[in-house]
Amino acid sequence: MASTVLCSIVSAEEEIFSGQVEMVVATGTIGELGILPGHTPLLSGVKPGPVRLILEGGEEEIFFASGGYIEVQPTSITILADTALRADDLDEAAALESQKKAEQELIDQKSDVDFARVSSDLQEQAAMLRTIRKFRERKG
Repeated sequence: MASTVLCSIVSAEEEIFSGQVEMVVATGTIGELGILPGHTPLLSGVKPGPVRLILEGGEEEIFFASGGYIEVQPTSITILADTALRADDLDEAAALESQKKAEQELIDQKSDVDFARVSSDLQEQAAMLRTIRKFRERKG
């Protein structure tokens, strides 16, 4: 069994990572996923949140994916994300502000509020904040 597998993380705008990894950890619609080289083929939705990559040599990188899909093939792992960012590029203040704004929209309960959109925004901002915290934990 190979000790690494090619992993690519692609957003709607660009490919933000491509390289050999020892493991990928993400939250799929079917649950938590820990994918090692040689994993059985798989296709799953990706829930908003952190995506951890254990790189060749044991170094770790954390990304944020706002949703999308993960495809596992014998020789590659591809994450096609609606939005994907490196954890160190995330803006905590902006995420907190967006979360507060969405919460306020729900509290105001105006008739023109799209509750599904606001709920989705809240979930995405909470996932982004979880990613920031996880990145900080790993950085020490």
